[in-house]
Amino acid sequence: MSISEFDVWYRTKYRRTSSALTTSASIISDMLGVMLSIGWGFFWVRIYYILFFDYGGINFKSFITYWPYLPVFLLIFQILKLYPGISLAPAEELRRFCIGSFMAHGGIILSRYIEKDSWDSISAALIISCFFSTVILLTARSITHWLLYKTRLGGIPAVIYGSDNTGRRVVDCLLGNIRTGYVPVLILDDDPAGIDEYRGIPVIHDTSIGPEIVKHYRIKMAMMAMSKLDNQKLKHIMNTSVSAFRYSVLIPDFFSAANIWMSIRDFGGVLGFVTSNKLKMWWNLKIKRFMDMVIVCAGGIFILPFLLFIALLIKINSPGPVLYRHKRLGMNGKHFYAYKFRSMVIDAQERLQKLLETNAEIKKEWEQNHKLAKDPRVTKIGRFLRGTSIDEFPQLINILKGEMSLVGPRPIVDEEKEKYGEDFNRIFSVRPGLTGLWQVSGRSNTDYNARVAYDTYYLQSWSGWLDLWVMFKTFGAIVRGRGAY
Repeated sequence: MSISEFDVWYRTKYRRTSSALTTSASIISDMLGVMLSIGWGFFWVRIYYILFFDYGGINFKSFITYWPYLPVFLLIFQILKLYPGISLAPAEELRRFCIGSFMAHGGIILSRYIEKDSWDSISAALIISCFFSTVILLTARSITHWLLYKTRLGGIPAVIYGSDNTGRRVVDCLLGNIRTGYVPVLILDDDPAGIDEYRGIPVIHDTSIGPEIVKHYRIKMAMMAMSKLDNQKLKHIMNTSVSAFRYSVLIPDFFSAANIWMSIRDFGGVLGFVTSNKLKMWWNLKIKRFMDMVIVCAGGIFILPFLLFIALLIKINSPGPVLYRHKRLGMNGKHFYAYKFRSMVIDAQERLQKLLETNAEIKKEWEQNHKLAKDPRVTKIGRFLRGTSIDEFPQLINILKGEMSLVGPRPIVDEEKEKYGEDFNRIFSVRPGLTGLWQVSGRSNTDYNARVAYDTYYLQSWSGWLDLWVMFKTFGAIVRGRGAY
């Protein structure tokens, strides 16, 4: 494609976006989230007063009078660099929202106490708001990201240098992720025999026109993804073309090793990328185990009646035990029995053997995924349990026993071990998880290469915030039932 053809494409097919629109949408989202959070706190305090004191205590007017506190939240969020809210790792966004919300709520409560020298129902409502605000803010932000992505109003235009595997991978990531905040509008390459477009993005075979693109279209972001170039050629393009953009990113060709905590270190004039396996540190393992126990014990109290109801439905629906034990590979390749709600008929194994012997398509699907998308052995209630992943809830027992964790690589059967290859020992050096990154990203639709990439990212980037974010996303994946069977 020539520059003139790109000009026509850019002006007719590309819907212009800007960081200002994305920032404005994030601010409005946060304002609504804060008000909903405070309103939630006021609601529960009012319910408390009605039940125990026979009057409301606080009213809707009390809630409205506290809207002037909104700038306090927005100022703190700005200090924590939550705007424009793009290209921010989800776990880091969670951490900043949590810290910012705590600081804002705490400051308001403290100022009110100093002013009135007493504790009142308004402060109680703000404490409740503080506990729920992070989840509400994250949900509001997620909806905002989704709306901007669907309407194509959000995102900042970016030029991608390179159309080989690395360049295409960058384009795939930008187009397939609603949170990246950048929209690829042009690919520049120096191979005249290369492709003319990729996924609808035009390709110009000239890497020297960066200054011209900046001048005519005022695009500010460039992403250098030409991993096969020699250092001299790479330096030349960076100095003469990429340097024209206000912002630029150099994409390395080792995605599986990249993580949010990777940093650059100077080793006496030699620059190196520094990373680590966070879960090789004993104190992180202790923190992770402590989080597991606190969350499971506290949450188990609330969901126990629901689990007993599910057990009753299983008993009514089909004969047989409520729970099912399945032999899995866990930490360091040791076997253990994972608990699940029984979702199949009691003679499931015998029926599977007959299916594999008589149906070639089912046999191929089983050998590839060790699951069947339309498994005839699944009961009616079992289909619901699998679609929502509720059948996995009894694995909370495995977590209490120390065989699993809330978040981690999923436990696998012996037949799956070879699919992980040399990555198996590294990935399963930690406890397997009830949920994990690949489940909330693709679940059963994700192939093994992607699983390895997600699990590697998790090991290198682990933090308590990342675990909390994965658990937050798990609820959404359960509700959608995407990829679960």
